[in-house]
Amino acid sequence: MRIKNLYLPFRFFAGLGAIFFLFVLGYPFYIFFPIAQTALVAFLVVVITDIILAFQKSIQFKVSRTTSRLMSLGNENEVNLTIINQSPRSFLVNLIDELPFQLQIRDFGKEFSMFPNAKKKINYTIRPLVRGQYEFGAVHLYISSKIGLVQRKITFDINEEVAVYPSVMDMKKYELKSAMSTTINFGIKKIRRIGHSYEFEQIKEYTRGDDYKSMNWKATSRSNKLMVNSYTDEKSQQVYCLIDKSRYMKMPFNGLSLLDYAINSSLVIANTSLQKQDKAGLITFSNRVESIVKADRGRNQLKFILETLYREKESKLDANYEHMYSSVQRTIRGRSLVFLFTNFESLHSLERVLPVLRKLNKSHLLVVVVFENRELIDYYNDDKKHLKDIYYKTVAHKIANEREMIINELRHYGIQHIFTRPENLSINAINKYLELKSRGMI
Repeated sequence: MRIKNLYLPFRFFAGLGAIFFLFVLGYPFYIFFPIAQTALVAFLVVVITDIILAFQKSIQFKVSRTTSRLMSLGNENEVNLTIINQSPRSFLVNLIDELPFQLQIRDFGKEFSMFPNAKKKINYTIRPLVRGQYEFGAVHLYISSKIGLVQRKITFDINEEVAVYPSVMDMKKYELKSAMSTTINFGIKKIRRIGHSYEFEQIKEYTRGDDYKSMNWKATSRSNKLMVNSYTDEKSQQVYCLIDKSRYMKMPFNGLSLLDYAINSSLVIANTSLQKQDKAGLITFSNRVESIVKADRGRNQLKFILETLYREKESKLDANYEHMYSSVQRTIRGRSLVFLFTNFESLHSLERVLPVLRKLNKSHLLVVVVFENRELIDYYNDDKKHLKDIYYKTVAHKIANEREMIINELRHYGIQHIFTRPENLSINAINKYLELKSRGMI
């Protein structure tokens, strides 16, 4: 006879093994046979009783899963499970949730006890490392009574799909911090507010803390009160993110590729610039320009940028900077702030595209992102004893020195740059945007 959804846990086989051991001992010693037979009968009675307790018709469970409508790439996203025991009996429960295959987690499970007519909430987090559709499968409950010799499997088909987008969590986290135009300490890096922008807003009465250099003496003489000029950040400026999708951007750090870090950062920059009443735009390229979102500050602009970034994928080819430059000249009208997310592996790779970068910097304010490989720096700072490790350390030191040469070369030609670890890219990019805006350079 086969009972559907009946499973035998380890303790069942442990009890059966003990009885088998008694029978083995009973072979040379006859006195153990009655003990073994009695134990076997008692064991079978207990197993049958346990099956009856686990498969009663009054046993009912309900399970529901709650996830975010959109999940954020590279962040810890919360998943909530609610289990309700509608039975008049307590059970030991082993829960298994079928997670999306992209997570490559095959041993996820939770064990807990449930009292009669009780509700249990289980919260856990997942960190998706790939954009796309994630499908959650069924939830399986393996319930057992206090005896625990058998388990009953109950399956709940609550399949659902959740889209993993560029990090909306990071965008919201930095949104409030960047909303304050007088931000002094921001995130992990100090912002120095230099001067003020050059767009006049109004003449107002002097209050304590106003810059005395902005005093308007003509208005003061007419009103017999101290009056100062008030300035505000210039608005409607264009901010573009240029994302290199070539094969060099596939390099992984902490599970995410450099392209994914660039995509998350571009979303944060776009949202920040829109909050500052600027126009946000996007251009992605590899061997050709693939996506263009012209700078605008309409109500749906951020949504367009988010959907475009969601669909981007790495290319297997090298980047064509000449083609990118010609597309930029046709697309971007007027001087703009341009963030270029790319990865120069050597000084030679920079020198090949430096003429294009210099021309781009003449037409616009260009900011080039240079990624810092902290793992490489830590490697060559460690002491090495073996000849092989010393050789690798020398190569690592050479690569790290080339990063410094790349930065010096950009600085020599007056090109703005951000030298950052991938995980700090978003905060450093916002800092750079606010710094350049406060200096009136765009």
